[in-house]
Amino acid sequence: MDNYYANPPSTPTSATTSTSRAPDVKKIGALFDSYKGGHCPKNSYRRGLTLEVPLDSDTGNIGIDGTLKLCEDLGVNPEDVVMLAVAYELKSPGVGEWTRQGWVDGWKNLQCDQIQQMKAAIAQLSSKLSNDTDYFRSVYNFTFDFAKTEAGQRSIPVESAVAFWGLLLPAGLKGRALQHMDMKTGDDGETVYTASRDPGWNATHSELWSEYMNEKGGKGVSKDTWMMFFDFVRTIDAKFEKYDADAAWPSAIDDFAEWAKEKLC
Repeated sequence: MDNYYANPPSTPTSATTSTSRAPDVKKIGALFDSYKGGHCPKNSYRRGLTLEVPLDSDTGNIGIDGTLKLCEDLGVNPEDVVMLAVAYELKSPGVGEWTRQGWVDGWKNLQCDQIQQMKAAIAQLSSKLSNDTDYFRSVYNFTFDFAKTEAGQRSIPVESAVAFWGLLLPAGLKGRALQHMDMKTGDDGETVYTASRDPGWNATHSELWSEYMNEKGGKGVSKDTWMMFFDFVRTIDAKFEKYDADAAWPSAIDDFAEWAKEKLC
């Protein structure tokens, strides 16, 4: 199936401006029912990601067909990274799946009970994802569990991770979410981030990372590697000259840094 999406806080973050009335949960529930059900064959996604997803209404959730219809009504490409932000807001349990509780609570928090309002919310979520570092990180962290195909999985397949990085990194680099930062330890022992004037991670580095992971990344990406890669991207200099091999980076990042330095010379 198409890979069209790529630990959230307990409460979703509203992206819309306040409205004159509270959203109607009955209308939100009716929309959920209109998208629930349908069948879809198990194919491979454009990026080669195969996932087990609900294909009919047996679970009581919206499945792939309903998701595709939702995207059509919203005027959003199913592979647009903003759908990851929507999945985060609605607490989607996995690719192409939406529970009634998450759907109702999520859209209610976003102040939406009709399609036009949802379209406006999605536009704001897209901008927020690219420009708000904290929000980007929340969606990024959520994506690791979202990408799992089985309960209790401790890692996600490399091809899945690469696919989701392919969605997330360009979004963060487009705005300020992945702005290059200098990282140092303060007097209190806490890590301090300050905006850097030096060039940092860019699209070329993203391509190198994908190349490296596809060739040498093994079978799976651990949660530790996934989480710490975010800080690595934000703090590494363009030539990797300031990379600290003695820092507590996962081995996958250590090995990549050594491999990439030769490519960047």
